[in-house]
Amino acid sequence: MEQRNKTLVTEFILSGLSSNPNLRLPLFLLCSLVYMVTLLGNLMIIVLIRITPSLQTPMYFFLMNLSFVDILYSSTITPNIMSNILSGNKTISIIACAIQMFFFIDLASSEAMLLAVMAYDRYVAICKPLYYTIIINKWTCLQLIFSVYIAGCLNSFIHTYCAFILPFCGSNYVNHFYCDINPILKLSCKDTYLNQVFLYVVAGSIEVGSFLCIVISYTYILFAIFRIRSTSGRTKSLSTCISHFTCVALFYCPVFFMYLRPNSAYAADQDWVVSLFYTVIIPMLNPMIYSLRNQDVKQALVQFKIFAI
Repeated sequence: MEQRNKTLVTEFILSGLSSNPNLRLPLFLLCSLVYMVTLLGNLMIIVLIRITPSLQTPMYFFLMNLSFVDILYSSTITPNIMSNILSGNKTISIIACAIQMFFFIDLASSEAMLLAVMAYDRYVAICKPLYYTIIINKWTCLQLIFSVYIAGCLNSFIHTYCAFILPFCGSNYVNHFYCDINPILKLSCKDTYLNQVFLYVVAGSIEVGSFLCIVISYTYILFAIFRIRSTSGRTKSLSTCISHFTCVALFYCPVFFMYLRPNSAYAADQDWVVSLFYTVIIPMLNPMIYSLRNQDVKQALVQFKIFAI
């Protein structure tokens, strides 16, 4: 009887970035600037790789896909934040919330696995250079990318489906600025233990598995680089990995903090800051890192500028 009298939630209210009306315009302008830089930076990387013959290699094919994922990743969160700030309306339907969660988890998982694929590519290039064109050929690249996207979709579907088959019949206030899985599970009026198990097992397998692949690849890479006798050879090998390793560190540190910890350690205020960093800031930083730290990309930028003039 008590269960039947409960009203099922049909929409959620997001906390947003701030409830202070005086910050509405500055926050909107800041988010607009960050989103514009994110789109332009990642589109620049994609276009540059497509039109530059010297960048038609597997490494830059994977980088182009990373930029593509970052565009979608940022577009899943940032426009909704901007809309909420501008309109002041922070409500979101359950269906829209589920769609946002699906694409967010899908793209975050895909990015994690894509970074692992890029680390494997660097491992083969540095540790097995004579076999590189045989191992990392066009067909292999397509298979790896296809596997990344399919695995990301499956992982996202499992979490989104398991989260939204739960009943929501209490508070509909989400203490977050987007539909992330932990704040949504907090609102369910049913035990979420199985969802937490799925989160640790499935997401943990993807995130930790990808991270281990990166660590193992870079362990072999470092040993191979240390065996190179010439200083210029070591510097050249390191320069091809430094950009990627920086992106890995920026991505995995907040992800591990957010999702691979006990549920009792959940703290909304801390998660708010960390989430803002890896959903909004990181997609903007990735193209900058590759533009500033990668010699091939910098040379292509210079050539393109001269060509445009």
